[in-house]
Amino acid sequence: MAPNPPNPDRPLLRALIVEDSEFDALILVNHLRQGGWRVESKRVATAEAFSQELQIGNWDLVLCDHFMPGFSAPQALVLYKQSGQDMPFIIVSGGIEEGVAIEAMKSGAHDFMTKGSPGRLVPAIQRELREAAVRAARRLAETSLRESELRYRSVWENSTDGVLLIDLEGVIRFGNPAVKTIFGWEAEQICGKTLDFLQTATTAPGTWKAAAEAEDRRVFESLARRSDESEVEVEIGFTRMRMGQQQWLVAFIRDISQRRRHEAEIRKTRQEFAAAREIQSRLFPKSSPHVPGFDIAGVSHAAEATGGDSFDYLPLPDGSWGILVADVAGHGMGPALLMAETRFCLRMTARLVFSPAEILTQANRLLAEDLGGDNYVTVSLATIHPESRTLRHSSAGHPATWVLDATGQIRASLRRTGKPLGRQGIVAYGENPAMILESGDTLLQLTDGIDEAMRADGSLFTVERVLDLIRSHPTMPAADLAELICREARAFTQPEPQTDDFTVVIVRVL
Repeated sequence: MAPNPPNPDRPLLRALIVEDSEFDALILVNHLRQGGWRVESKRVATAEAFSQELQIGNWDLVLCDHFMPGFSAPQALVLYKQSGQDMPFIIVSGGIEEGVAIEAMKSGAHDFMTKGSPGRLVPAIQRELREAAVRAARRLAETSLRESELRYRSVWENSTDGVLLIDLEGVIRFGNPAVKTIFGWEAEQICGKTLDFLQTATTAPGTWKAAAEAEDRRVFESLARRSDESEVEVEIGFTRMRMGQQQWLVAFIRDISQRRRHEAEIRKTRQEFAAAREIQSRLFPKSSPHVPGFDIAGVSHAAEATGGDSFDYLPLPDGSWGILVADVAGHGMGPALLMAETRFCLRMTARLVFSPAEILTQANRLLAEDLGGDNYVTVSLATIHPESRTLRHSSAGHPATWVLDATGQIRASLRRTGKPLGRQGIVAYGENPAMILESGDTLLQLTDGIDEAMRADGSLFTVERVLDLIRSHPTMPAADLAELICREARAFTQPEPQTDDFTVVIVRVL
């Protein structure tokens, strides 16, 4: 009758049998199968064969006879230990003295038994396989722990933040090199000290340890003591970490004194900008001039706390009103100061002359020396005589000023008539041809921050969009229309930040 095939559901046991008797080896294999295993086995009887199988085989168990011709269990144990293997090594002998068996156990055997007591074999193997699995798991855990410690230490050693490894009693056991930069002590000098050692005298004892043991363990800020007794502001965060059977606290410490200085500088700068913005805001017209037959309004939104754009209304000696928009190259504190000087020069000049070209010519002479050629100001200056409705216009390098009729058609595009103010000391500015404004006309002056407002994809808002807004709102009051244009330009660039100042002046002819 053919033997039953091995049951694949049974666990596999690979047994290396050191035995000179093939019959005795078959009996051992049969005992193993009766114990519930599927057995793969090989019998060897020489030192050479045994050593070779230890090197190339993948065995779970060694069953070794005590004494064979030319080979013995003590010799096999020597080879077994040299191989570095850790599988159950059980001596199964026809007869063995107790003293010899004890000596074999001391030499590394896991158990011994006589061939006449096979009932002990299966339980002994089961026990030793379990213990071997435990030893393997422990080795794996220890290896993983060592690797984890090495990885952590490698990261900590190169960290610019101080790292302290602290036991649950609050005693520092490890510090990385950054500790010296922050505290002034070498890491070895603070190891063995408690956390209180690094606290200042004004900090209550146990403060840091209590923060480390708190449930939320939030990052907090504190003063710390340095080796020279000076104080340093630090930010500290704690976390718990288990290494092997040991629970640790890990402190991550950052010197924030430089950040504090930067924050103080930022606060100071913001205060200066706020003061400058307050001064600059007073330079803008408080209200639009009440000119019979005209609705005039302007608005300016700076890209920063202060800007380089401006607009103004100038009463002229001949009864005309000068409507100007100006733009200093750049934006921020410097351009804002230059714009304040430019406004002063234009206002002083406008008291003496009424021609827009002459106003720009005289103001340029005053500004050229201060601006020095590296900085410059573009200006669009339109003058409107209320009675004759005559429009005159001069431009110092500024974008075009537009005049639209009541139907939205372009009546005029008033271009630059000279270079920006400050580029040349002596220059005579020209004028665009004068024109008579009619009811329903709209005058548009703006700075390039509007038409050059840019999206992330590089597309521009363009002056065409501005003109379309004017056409779409033919009866909208000038003030509302100016704000709408700025609002639409800002929405166009979202979510990108505003990168240049927005300034718009609208004149509606009633």
